[in-house]
Amino acid sequence: MTTQSTTTYWLEHAWLGTHTEPGVAVDVADGRITAVRTGTAAPPPGAVALRGLTLPGLANAHSHAFHRALRGTVQAGSGTGSSPQERSGVAAGGVERAPDSFWTWREVMYDIAGRLTPDSYYALARAVYAEMALAGITCVGEFHYLHHAPGGTRYDDPNAMGEALIAAAADAGIRITLLDTAYLSAGFGAPPGHHQQRFSDGSADAWAERAAALKDGRAHARIGAAIHSVRAVPAGQLSTVAQWAAERQAPLHVHLSEQTAENDACYEAHGCTPTRLLSDHGVLGRRTTAVHATHLTPEDIGLLGGTGTGVCMCPTTERDLADGIGPAAQLRHRGSPLSLGSDSHAVIDLLEEARAMELDERLRTRTRGHWTAGDLLRAATVDGHASLGWDDAGTLTTGALADLTTIALDSVRTAGPLPRLAAETAVFAASAADVRHTIVGGRQIVRDGAHTLLPDVPTALAETIAALRASD
Repeated sequence: MTTQSTTTYWLEHAWLGTHTEPGVAVDVADGRITAVRTGTAAPPPGAVALRGLTLPGLANAHSHAFHRALRGTVQAGSGTGSSPQERSGVAAGGVERAPDSFWTWREVMYDIAGRLTPDSYYALARAVYAEMALAGITCVGEFHYLHHAPGGTRYDDPNAMGEALIAAAADAGIRITLLDTAYLSAGFGAPPGHHQQRFSDGSADAWAERAAALKDGRAHARIGAAIHSVRAVPAGQLSTVAQWAAERQAPLHVHLSEQTAENDACYEAHGCTPTRLLSDHGVLGRRTTAVHATHLTPEDIGLLGGTGTGVCMCPTTERDLADGIGPAAQLRHRGSPLSLGSDSHAVIDLLEEARAMELDERLRTRTRGHWTAGDLLRAATVDGHASLGWDDAGTLTTGALADLTTIALDSVRTAGPLPRLAAETAVFAASAADVRHTIVGGRQIVRDGAHTLLPDVPTALAETIAALRASD
């Protein structure tokens, strides 16, 4: 008989789902929490002390890893470039600048997508996922549709790009749910355009066959499904993707009503909203998460809430792309669990996403107090993990995966409030820069603000993005 080695972490302050508790000892063996002991005023002998506020690991429920290469490149306002070349809308390396809408931003994104190979995507994603670990994120939902080589040619391994992402997460030390995405159309029956050919498998049946070849059951990785949008999957093929996910009890995600143009086109093609179309084809339900859900009718909100369909809000991306403010509070009241994502990675900061959901609702309604700090932390932890199929994560309880995030309470942003208000301090004052420790499966991935597996994450990001921009 073998005896499992136990590591004890002493949490100076711990958020236990309903309140902040001082002096908590957490025993960990074989990657899981085996005991949680409160009332521990000092670190037990041999314990690893985590000073600050420790939360369950954060779940980033919606990511497009390659979008990280766009950060800063697409922000300058029209005519504000410092050179004639920049003012004309083109920056060094041929990357366009200052797109004036989601749709022109999308063209810049396509340019970056067209440059990626399995090797370069692995290098970029590893650095991006390491940045997430530094931000306290222990699990990511990767909404993955960049499947094939440019022109749509399949790699020798048809899942080479997805496998690169799974390997990148492992080497960055975090968990991943690969949400393999069906993307078949340029919009309501239109064939894929030039940039979209590498996204498409041709049909939902072909998508399902390829996705089924992905290996599930790895300790750090789970496989889910996604419908890119009702624009990108013909209505008659939506049920194929939904059934694939249902047969595997896998999470199913879908971009929903991010833009009013999508709603208008859906009305023209089908005479209904995207939400109604998804409902009619059996896509909604408790394993499904709608992403964005920004422009909804009251009926849409009822359909989502009534079926228990989750909604992933991505406030920093939604404001960056001028999408609008979605009805998060109404969705929550109607029964939709809420999760959070960094999406395009304009910033990678789940505390900012949580804060922004409340602050955006304050702007929209001109009233305060829509969510407590605990509600917002729940979206960033247990409900985020549940949306990604990790029902055994996101809580500091016996039996849960031993994924922890510790936030400093003595930085210039967090110093001063009473310790019993540590959760409020974390949500409404802290940032990713205040994350001191990140532990995944009992293993310390970030220690004292430094990544233990990839020591120089900024250089890794800079070098991989520079190489990508230089490629043709």
